[in-house]
Amino acid sequence: MGTALPGDAQGIVSDLRYHRLPDGRRIAFRHAAGTGPALVFLPGYMSDMAGGKATAVFDWAAEQGRECLLLDYSGCGESSGQFGEGTLSRWRDEALALIAAQCTAPVVLIGSSMGGWLMLLIALAIPDRVAALMGIASAPDFTEWGRSQADKARLVAGETVFDPNPYGPEPTPMHTAFWADGQANRLLEGEIAIDCPVRLLHGQADPDVPWELSLRLAGALRSADVQVTLVKDGDHRLSRDSDIALLLRSIAELP
Repeated sequence: MGTALPGDAQGIVSDLRYHRLPDGRRIAFRHAAGTGPALVFLPGYMSDMAGGKATAVFDWAAEQGRECLLLDYSGCGESSGQFGEGTLSRWRDEALALIAAQCTAPVVLIGSSMGGWLMLLIALAIPDRVAALMGIASAPDFTEWGRSQADKARLVAGETVFDPNPYGPEPTPMHTAFWADGQANRLLEGEIAIDCPVRLLHGQADPDVPWELSLRLAGALRSADVQVTLVKDGDHRLSRDSDIALLLRSIAELP
């Protein structure tokens, strides 16, 4: 198991800390002690724990006296490493290591976009530790449905595929290693053996992840306690004040 290191003086937040993995990776995280279940926020693709939803969850947890864990995957945010080396399996294992090291209580996994895929993989890895799941525009299997046949051929050939990025000036890359690992971790083609309560939020004006995917995910989950909330004018990020209020209310109402 890795070790926790104090945050650098230049850290973006004063309580930033680092967890060192056996291979030397330094995974940045924020942890607030409190009552359980602990809230664990899993960011989306090329996102990090400084985002509006993650920060809102962390601040709300502090106000409520709830335990909360935020983290940056390797190659993202304040963590070490190169983004091009990242895969779902690699980032899943990083989150599992942080949960094991920092959280003593059961956990509620909160996954945004790609983080919604990771929360499923983590829940399958440690089912006895997961109290509930909260997905926000969850995007499992996006290496399959989100890529054209031409893109897949290029990725198989070892090329990096770049997509327009509406959220920043640089295009969004998908590397071969990430795509291949994603294809190996597809979940929607059969039953997903998760039995805990699951809440899924999705904007019907989402241009990146079709809202119907949350309905498909709900159908694939083995749990009988699954609820989907659709926001008719909600976009992919669901970061407006009203969206964040819905998210926090949904977390508070979890059984």
